[in-house]
Amino acid sequence: MSTIRFDIVGFDLDGTLLETHRDLGAAVNHALGLGGFAPVPADHASDLIGGGAKIMLQKAVDEQGGMPDEEFRRLYKKMLAYYAEHNAVHTRPYPHAADALAELGRRGVAMAVVTNKFESFARQILTTLGLADHFVSIIGGDTMGKGRAKPAPDPIFEARKRGGGGSLVFVGDSSYDVMAARAADVPVVAAAYGYCDKPGPELGADTHIDSLAELIPALERL
Repeated sequence: MSTIRFDIVGFDLDGTLLETHRDLGAAVNHALGLGGFAPVPADHASDLIGGGAKIMLQKAVDEQGGMPDEEFRRLYKKMLAYYAEHNAVHTRPYPHAADALAELGRRGVAMAVVTNKFESFARQILTTLGLADHFVSIIGGDTMGKGRAKPAPDPIFEARKRGGGGSLVFVGDSSYDVMAARAADVPVVAAAYGYCDKPGPELGADTHIDSLAELIPALERL
């Protein structure tokens, strides 16, 4: 068995560990309907993911002509309220996620989630899916305070601190993830199967994987 030369593996959530676009899309469409907008197709919802729920809704609204800021804020709050009650209806771990997490645990590697989703939502979903206990830390887009979510490096620094220090590698599916990792000066693996805002091999990561079945070998090579 080859060695993984990292003390901590940090994971993005949406598009990296979990396939979440159906529940996010349902929440966006609930809000769009309340605002008098047309729904977005389920497949298009995956294209809107990245940067958090607020940006996701903003993109969907802007594509249909936009709305005044105050009205948008009210709509966003309604979307969050809906998502709080319906965030793990269709959401599922990607294939091989549970196996990869279990293997990292067996090897004594600490794991952390660093997502731009609200921490409470991330924790709730991971608990519902039976995955929360794998992680020493779950850091959301609101955990570090305003302006300190990805692509800022702050949550990755915090994940390393909470993981006991040492070397960290980050796994994510978007430019936000790669930029955060680069700013934190840690290696990064692109999850090319996820909700990538550009083709996985073009994200600028140190390596990329097409399935979580490839994660352990990729980490052994880094």
